[in-house]
Amino acid sequence: MRVALILEYSGERYYGWQSQPACISIQRELETAISRIANCRVGVVAAGRTDAGVHALYQVVHFETPVQRPMSAWVRGVNALLPDDIAVLWAAEMDETFHARYCAIERRYLYYLLNHPIRPGVSQRKVGWFHKPLELEKMQEAAAMLLGEHDFSAFRTAECQAKDPVRNLTMLEITQNDHFFIFEFRANGFLHHMVRNIVGSLIYIGHGRYPPGWMQLLLQNRDRTLAAPTFSPYGLYLAGISYDARWNLPSFYQSPLATMMLNANRSLIKV
Repeated sequence: MRVALILEYSGERYYGWQSQPACISIQRELETAISRIANCRVGVVAAGRTDAGVHALYQVVHFETPVQRPMSAWVRGVNALLPDDIAVLWAAEMDETFHARYCAIERRYLYYLLNHPIRPGVSQRKVGWFHKPLELEKMQEAAAMLLGEHDFSAFRTAECQAKDPVRNLTMLEITQNDHFFIFEFRANGFLHHMVRNIVGSLIYIGHGRYPPGWMQLLLQNRDRTLAAPTFSPYGLYLAGISYDARWNLPSFYQSPLATMMLNANRSLIKV
């Protein structure tokens, strides 16, 4: 049977999603727990591979298993074997043609940035931080230039394995709640470090190092060395994966953390 899971995790102590030799990863922890429930070795496929330090509010995976288990075993049973910072939220048996990665239509990321002279304490490694004042309007003006289908080579790493740098960015909204800035990205796909590289360049514009029009030049030149350095991973959250309605995946699982992070006006702590 093929099973799909939705999970959330805190990425701060992991070397990213993907299993690596001698490194702790989300994938390795999840596969170990699932394999114990299945009594055989199980591999999982994720909708997207998050980097070291990046969190997820909504990650989708699928796996094949020769054994029959109630769906509660893939949620409660697996959770009992996972570390406290990884949790399965939902499980369902899927048609064999479902693929967590290739069936995904759109991916959504949120970036939470604390803009304050003093670094965070309690929220350390849960939000990004920038100490100089930022101008929301300038960042919003620059962000609008990125919407649509573009070659995003200026915002990909040299190690990016994507064959095509063209992506369709359907949303890039920036909102402010006191000292917090929330960046919301939606696209048909993202290049390696694309979100963090865009956030870094928007911050350069927000504190006046470059005018908003600089973003258009970055797009046109397609040169990664001209853009800002890759920004911190800690404020970045994989927040949603969209699929065709026939798969009946919840569009967004309203976990307590997801509700808090999305409902910024009521839930973000003011400093």
